[in-house]
Amino acid sequence: MTEPKWLEWAQELHSIAQAGLTYCRDPFDRERYAHLNELAAEILSSYTTHPLPALRDILEGEQGYATPKVDARGVIFRDSRVLLVKERLDGGWTLPGGWVDVGEPPSRAVEREIREESGYEARAVKLLALYDRNLHGHPPYIFHTYKLYFLCTLVGGAPARSIETDGAEFFAEDALPELSVARTTKEVLHRMFEHLRHPELPTDYD
Repeated sequence: MTEPKWLEWAQELHSIAQAGLTYCRDPFDRERYAHLNELAAEILSSYTTHPLPALRDILEGEQGYATPKVDARGVIFRDSRVLLVKERLDGGWTLPGGWVDVGEPPSRAVEREIREESGYEARAVKLLALYDRNLHGHPPYIFHTYKLYFLCTLVGGAPARSIETDGAEFFAEDALPELSVARTTKEVLHRMFEHLRHPELPTDYD
């Protein structure tokens, strides 16, 4: 599954505009790049339910050369079940994880996210997959994103709620709950179970 063309166009326009506004000093060219940013926001607003002013503010807030964002997810198995957390935002379940902070190694980011979202302490041991979010069944998203999936082992802690999550539980592959597909899809989870059954598999990548 690929992203719709309108989203590709909006992301590319925004990327060109952001780079232009970062490096260009000619005032007339800056006006043209600002107009490209406005067109990107208008495309996004036309195809989604998000208001134009909010989208404009999001795009204008991005600084520097545009690159994909990085989302790190933890894959923890216990008794052939995978750990998922329940998102408060949409009520769906997902692998624990989130954005990698500037200056933070991805493995440390996923360990932090697991602790914050599930209450468990874990250690990253293997990168199972590095995926382009656009290619794995997620709904459209304003920014181009790379998703990193780390196999992790439990080292302590206990299930807990957080400001973002409302529970943490282990689920069998044939009994998965309703997912927060903006974050985790069944396609990806089934592939993670393949890695459980075949630990010799190399890292997946797009």
